[in-house]
Amino acid sequence: MILTVTPNPSLDRTYEVPSLDRGEVIRATGERMDPGGKGVNVSRAVAAAGRRTVAVLPLGGAPGALVADLLARQGIEVAPVPVAGATRSNIALAESDGVLTKINAPGPELSDAERELLLETVRQQSRDAAWIACCGSLPRGLAPSWYAELVARAHAAGARIALDTSGPALLAALRERPDVVKPNAEELAGAVGRPLATVGDAVKAAEELREMGARAVLASLGADGQLLVSDAGAWFGSARVAAVRSNVGAGDSSLAGFLIAGGNGPEALASAVAHGAAAVQLPGSVMPTPGDLDPAAVTVTAEVPADRVLKEPVS
Repeated sequence: MILTVTPNPSLDRTYEVPSLDRGEVIRATGERMDPGGKGVNVSRAVAAAGRRTVAVLPLGGAPGALVADLLARQGIEVAPVPVAGATRSNIALAESDGVLTKINAPGPELSDAERELLLETVRQQSRDAAWIACCGSLPRGLAPSWYAELVARAHAAGARIALDTSGPALLAALRERPDVVKPNAEELAGAVGRPLATVGDAVKAAEELREMGARAVLASLGADGQLLVSDAGAWFGSARVAAVRSNVGAGDSSLAGFLIAGGNGPEALASAVAHGAAAVQLPGSVMPTPGDLDPAAVTVTAEVPADRVLKEPVS
């Protein structure tokens, strides 16, 4: 079982539009409504793969009730933490050329009592978990050190932690040695405080995160592929993609694929790459099923192309 923790979940509405013309009336060609949040997406991807998952998340108001209902329909067990504020509602506009515009609401502010209840719910639900995936931004009311506290408590209970967050929350959590962290290129650059122009730059940045405490780093480099750096070495993975339809939740699908495959080594990286590549070819934040995966399109190598210039360098 993979347990996910999403401190700031959302109700996501995605509209497919031909193009985004400011000030004009835009007619959508398609729409979806999904439960949102990075940890929620990981649970959705795990469930789509036919594996058991439990989602811990604070929920409030009508949007929160709808999130719980949508997750239950997808076969995901929900461990809700009732909060006074309403769960946030987000909007995404997906253009036909793959460009995505997102409007994310701030979400509710959690009280001290709700903060403790969230931690306690994670503790109660983690007994049977192979992994705990802690994902996304922190809502108002939770200090940047909250993830660090969660990692420390989880490790004390013998659980393995995968952390997908950024900024001060990521840096604070590193001192508690999460088992794997999953930044994208921008988050990786922000963590080390310098731009990334090549795959080699990303490897060095990942090694620095390991020096700061991360036991392994699974870095998403966008169209360039993914990188895994751990005690056992470094691997680079990429996949052929016919056409990008939406990158919403692709990184979360990658993390799910990594954890499903054991969360360690090149086989897990290959699974992460396959899940991410499948996700970008699906509409909105639809998560791939095993039938959507194309393992033959994935390449993983220990010969990391350090000199390769990133297609999307981070300044």
